[in-house]
Amino acid sequence: MANIHSQKKRNLRTERERLENRRYTSSVRTWFRRLQAAVDGGDATAIEAEHRELVSRIDKAVKAGAMHRNTGARKKARAARLAA
Repeated sequence: MANIHSQKKRNLRTERERLENRRYTSSVRTWFRRLQAAVDGGDATAIEAEHRELVSRIDKAVKAGAMHRNTGARKKARAARLAA
């Protein structure tokens, strides 16, 4: 553990930011599973709704910096292929 006050503050901030990034990436995985379940169910309106929400979650994760923009683009492309 650090002895320097500013480093202790930085460690706390880093942990807070790490948990926020985990929330973003976890929600993307959750919505991918929901989209897959909707595709398996075959309901077109559910597929459209889940896909729209998944793309929104991916865009928010990229905007927040929790996910690289190329990773976000790849995930959106895979989701579009799944939803089609």
